[in-house]
Amino acid sequence: MRVPYVAPVAIGRCSAALSQQIINVAVGWQLYERTGSALSLGLVGLFELAPVVALTLVAGNAADRYSRRNIAIFAQGLLAFAALGLALVAYLDGPVWMIYGLLLAVGTARAFSSASIATVLPQLIDRAHFARASAWMSSAYQFASVVGPALGGLIIAATGGATTAYAAATVGQVVFVACFLRLPALRPEAAPGKRSVADLFAGFTFIRRTPVFLAAITLDMFAVLLGGAVALLPVYAKDILHVGPEGLGWLRAAPAVGSLMMALVQTRIKPWAKPGQALMVAVIGFGLATIGFGIATNFALSAFCLFLTGAFDSVSVVVRLTLEQSLTPDRLRGRVSAINYVFIGFSNEFGTFESGLTAGLFGTVPAVVGGGIGTILVVLAVAATWPQLLRLPPLHTLQPEESAVPEAEIRHAV
Repeated sequence: MRVPYVAPVAIGRCSAALSQQIINVAVGWQLYERTGSALSLGLVGLFELAPVVALTLVAGNAADRYSRRNIAIFAQGLLAFAALGLALVAYLDGPVWMIYGLLLAVGTARAFSSASIATVLPQLIDRAHFARASAWMSSAYQFASVVGPALGGLIIAATGGATTAYAAATVGQVVFVACFLRLPALRPEAAPGKRSVADLFAGFTFIRRTPVFLAAITLDMFAVLLGGAVALLPVYAKDILHVGPEGLGWLRAAPAVGSLMMALVQTRIKPWAKPGQALMVAVIGFGLATIGFGIATNFALSAFCLFLTGAFDSVSVVVRLTLEQSLTPDRLRGRVSAINYVFIGFSNEFGTFESGLTAGLFGTVPAVVGGGIGTILVVLAVAATWPQLLRLPPLHTLQPEESAVPEAEIRHAV
């Protein structure tokens, strides 16, 4: 049965993600061409992440007070102007500092989009469809993750510069805006009582008081933090597997292909009967696949292990997103989503740093294998700390806790 509004949201998110992937490729290529410095590439993540961290509370509270559709349109519209600005800088050969200034605008857009885009659909569909809708959203994102980098690279190779790539990214954001204009502009449920300073931190309080959700994001965060094999793929491609840049491209695509295929499978199967157990098994599988990749010396086996990391990660993402949508009251979804995005974004950036540091100290293979082992140990620690996650019933049976946040207890999760 077709669920209304899923298609325009999925198409819009796919188009926006394609645009972001193209920007990432074009910025990296342009900066390295201009500066020849690896440090200039590392600063990209810093300039994009800093506004996200700084604006988390503002963006989350805005998404819980105003139309999330309108905030999402504003955010991606800002990103479209940033992409257009990058195109002009590339065309006019403007100074490098302008690129970093526009990356701050990109980060600002991401702060507001993270709090709003993921929380639009739960307002529009029945909770029984949350799991399947999350799978479709994950599929759209993973498709963009597979196609976006390749498309960006092809455009740069065909045109000899980044200008056209940025222009294509601008068009991608315009498509997003067109898709979201088809959605109704609903306001979130009003919070009971008068607003106070404590409302700014209500998202943190809700997560702390919701053990199963805290357990889920802890698993996801540490899996990304410790299992960051992707950051070391250039080393594997050049020094271990000896497959060169073409092989590196296939290795980078393998996790996204696994995620896309598993996400599509999850759109067709019934919701997990025991999602907490499925989540833990998936993260253990992610750790084992990371270990397998770490010790593999055959290209095909390495690519298959990376494919498995993506497939297992897709299960984790769908369960976590559905859990967030099911347990969070609508009046808190913006703040909770913004905080969740910061946690995952921080773990991505810091995970890259952690992988490089441990590889420098102990060697590449020990760093990857140790990360996989650490991921499995985190699963065991989470199971011991939050045993109620193992008893989690089907996600579509959960109801959000509507009582005051300090007293929040998710009865269905125990």
